Amino acid sequence: MTAPRRFPLWFPIVLTLLLVALDQWLKAWAVGNLLQGADPIPFVPGLVDWELTYNTGAAWSMFSGSAGVLAMGRMLVGFGILGYLLWKPQNRFLTVVLSMIAAGAIGNAIDGLRQGKVTDMIHSPVLSAVTEAINGSRFPIFNIADMCVVGGTLLLLVASFLPEARKKHAET
Repeated sequence: MTAPRRFPLWFPIVLTLLLVALDQWLKAWAVGNLLQGADPIPFVPGLVDWELTYNTGAAWSMFSGSAGVLAMGRMLVGFGILGYLLWKPQNRFLTVVLSMIAAGAIGNAIDGLRQGKVTDMIHSPVLSAVTEAINGSRFPIFNIADMCVVGGTLLLLVASFLPEARKKHAET
């Protein structure tokens, strides 16, 4: 049996830094170019709009007003994941998805620590149509950090149901 292919030890740090930089750049662009409360600006018509808002809590504005505490928790999670990847290198898939989750946690933590709120600017009319049909409310506005956390978590969840993932887990 061959050992799983792994990235170099520096890879999760570089990937996390790139994703955090992209997140922070888009947030700075949004603050400089969009107005909170203004009509959404289509980016990919019908699919993605730009719409500036701020969140002092977590997803769906849970724990509003707790930005500082949430930021510290996010920072601990982000750096904890990076520390884990450096201490115990993982296969390429896990390295990428865990780096995504770390980047998302750190990206939103930076906002919470720096300004006491998280900048959000991406709105999806398609996702809002679904949530409006289900429960009558718009889908939340989000950012790249949110996409990293949700995307990484969903990839981990899907992978956990794949037969080869279960087989490898049973062998360890």
